Amino acid sequence: MKPGNRSTVTEFILLGLTHDPKLKVFLFLILVAIYILTLVGNITILLIVYYSTQLQTPMYLFLTQLSFLDIILSTVFSPKTLVDLFSEKKTISFYGCLVQLYFLGACTGTESFLLAVMAFDRYVAICNPLLYNVTMTKGPCVCLVVGSYISGFLHSLIHAAAVLWLSFCGPNVIDNFACDYPVLMKLSCIDFSFNELLRFVLVGFVVAIPLFIIFVSYFKIIIAILRIRTTAGRRRAASTCISHFTCVFLFYGSAFYLEVLPNKSSSQQQYKALFLILTEFIPALNPLIYSLRNKEMQQALRKTVPSISHT
Repeated sequence: MKPGNRSTVTEFILLGLTHDPKLKVFLFLILVAIYILTLVGNITILLIVYYSTQLQTPMYLFLTQLSFLDIILSTVFSPKTLVDLFSEKKTISFYGCLVQLYFLGACTGTESFLLAVMAFDRYVAICNPLLYNVTMTKGPCVCLVVGSYISGFLHSLIHAAAVLWLSFCGPNVIDNFACDYPVLMKLSCIDFSFNELLRFVLVGFVVAIPLFIIFVSYFKIIIAILRIRTTAGRRRAASTCISHFTCVFLFYGSAFYLEVLPNKSSSQQQYKALFLILTEFIPALNPLIYSLRNKEMQQALRKTVPSISHT
């Protein structure tokens, strides 16, 4: 397989979210608010966990990494999306497109493994509470985090390298507000079946393995909760998993439909909406989900904000 010749296409034209001037203003205001909420919410979580002694636990270590990834993912897409809403010519260079693709795959891939690690953490805490402090020590937790990053970023690096082998010499219009793999592969003027196969294998790796861990963990968690005799005990145990399960549902739900929609005769607007949810809305929702339903986080917020303001 020889690398493609990309000399005839050096940039891509993005069609954006909409052509309606009134809708552009509305979307701009919404997306600015969401981006600010993403930055404020996730940075707040990072600061609270850093300054609060009561949150120095594996669960919140993993949560800070989730917040860090959400900041990166949103920052890669939000600023350009906002600028392009009012740009007459929405273009992105080939390598700019490659950067978007790389960080999309790296952040979502790492987040997929982190969600599995967080499910395993909840499994140990609920099913083996006496062994929790022995099992989830600092060393293993750091290894799990580093392993998640290596898996996610390496998976995306292989993706990006495969795109470099494609040849783009014809149409260069992407019907989206950002670069995405399915559309980009279809713009290639050489056979991209190898890239499709590689993408199927890699996506299967970063989705199937974490989902298996999550399903097994929650299956055992549910059994353990049902064995708790008191209603208060069951509610307390379940409450520690609700926030995580909500994030899992939102992340994998949107990611699943993004994989399915390009292969169906569905509206491109539906695909754009789901892509927007994955790259803009979910990074903003994650801190809200964890802060609104987490009493420890709320208590730490009330204690930490005054102490930070006095430093």
